[in-house]
This record gives sequence, structure tokens and C-alpha cells, in this order.
Amino acid sequence: MTLNDWFEKGIPSKDFVDRMQVHKENLQSIYDRFNVLEEDQNFFKGIQEKDLRAIVITEDWCGDAMMNVPILLKIAEAANIDVRMILRDSNLELMDQYLTNGTARSIPIFIFIDQNGEEKAVWGPRAPKVQQMVTDLRADLPPKEDESFEEKQKEVIKKMLQIYTEDTKLWDEVYNSIKEALAKA
Repeated sequence: MTLNDWFEKGIPSKDFVDRMQVHKENLQSIYDRFNVLEEDQNFFKGIQEKDLRAIVITEDWCGDAMMNVPILLKIAEAANIDVRMILRDSNLELMDQYLTNGTARSIPIFIFIDQNGEEKAVWGPRAPKVQQMVTDLRADLPPKEDESFEEKQKEVIKKMLQIYTEDTKLWDEVYNSIKEALAKA
């Protein structure tokens, strides 16, 4: 399938958010509290002229998507980018073309395409400073074989979700990272 085919297969972003079962309230809360910067309007006009569309590989249970997707949606509104969601777990054919470090099916992945279906930029699954924060939080986890690993990992995930929903500086990191990717489109 071409990227145009994947885009056409995708779920419109509003429909995806409406159907969410797991992180809908948190995603909506971030969306409601985040805004693009007024001084970036000329940047978004330039992006709008490129007539881009976005394919988002995601799942509603993903904490990273919970934080990153609403920021993308605000950017998409400012730059007039049509966004479609592709569910990772039922579309591994596409996911496996965008593996993180060549091995991990990490999400979300944002694929920006032009009207001809040509890939212009890819972003995800995390902004670099967010990745560093996650790496730091996970550094104290015991080995996977340790009997306390699952419990400790749940604590780390809970802490990450709390940070994701409250730390607006992290949102700004995501915003700027996505803008950097779009600037290369």
C-alpha cells in the first residue's frame, strides 16, 4: 500500500478521539490547555502552503500518544493539516516501516505527506528531552527477571503519565520538536 492508501484508510482524528477508551480525558485535557504560539503564525502559514497531510500510527492506550497527539492536533489546526489515525496493532505492515532504532514498534509516529503521497517528514515517538526524562525514570528499574520489576514498572508508568498530563514545559518540547520536523518538510 502507498502512503496515500494508508492516509485514506486512516480514521479522521475527531472520530479517533471520540472512540477512545483509555486516555481520552487526559488527551482532551492537554488539547484544551495547549495552544500554539502566536509568534509562530508565519511558520504555520509556510507549512500550510506545503499542503501536507499527516498519518499518525497510534493506539489509545499509549501514554506518549496521549501527550503528543493533542499537540499535533493543535499544530495541524494552525497549519491546515488533515490528520488520520492508523491503529498500530492492526496495521503492523505500516508500523514495521517506521520502527524506532530499527527494532521497536514505539508510538506515536507522525508521517507527514504531500498531496502526491510523498513522505516529507517523520516524527516520533518522543521529543529528545522527553526521551531523556523517560530514560532517567526507567534507569532505576530492576532487571526484567526481578520479581519486583512489574510492580516497579507500573510505578514508573504512573509517574510518566502524571508528568505527561501536568508538565507544560514537556509539551513545549514536543511542540518545538514537531515544528523542527515540519521545517524540514
